[in-house]
Amino acid sequence: MKPKSHIPWHEKLDRSESRLTEDPRGRGLMLIPGGKEVDSLLRRVRKGELVTVEQLRDRLAADHGADLACPLVTGMMLRISAEAAEEDLASGRKRVAPYWRVLRSDGSLNPKFPGGVEVQAEHLAAEGFELEPARGKSAPRVREWRTHLKKDL
Repeated sequence: MKPKSHIPWHEKLDRSESRLTEDPRGRGLMLIPGGKEVDSLLRRVRKGELVTVEQLRDRLAADHGADLACPLVTGMMLRISAEAAEEDLASGRKRVAPYWRVLRSDGSLNPKFPGGVEVQAEHLAAEGFELEPARGKSAPRVREWRTHLKKDL
C-alpha cells in the first residue's frame, strides 16, 4: 500500500476561507472560520497574555457579525495553526503563532496540541508561567490563569 503524502500544515491553513451559514442547531448565524484567520488572531496574543478557546470563538464571530463560531471547525483550525507553528519552529523560524497561549475554558492545557500538554507546558514555562499539576483526569493548568487573560482580543 502506498503511504499518504504529507501535506504541509501551512498549506492546510491556506486551504479554507471563512464563511457564514445558518447553525444547524438553530442558534443563529454561524461562522465557519478559515485557517488563516484563526492563525492571524493567535498572533495578536503577546508574551505574558493568555486566551481561552471561547475568547477566540467570540472574537471570530463578532468580527463577522455572527452569533457564534463553529466550535468544531475553530478547534480544527487552531490545531492546524499549532502544527504549522511547530513546523516553523523546527525549521528555525522565531516568529510563529503562539498557540501555546490558548487555554481551555477552565484554564487547563490542551492535550490535542502538538506534543500534548507536555509541549504546551514547556512553551508556557519558558515564558514564565507557573503550572499546576494535573489532578485526576484533568490536564495541568496555568496558575492564576485568569489574571493573564487578554482583555482586548
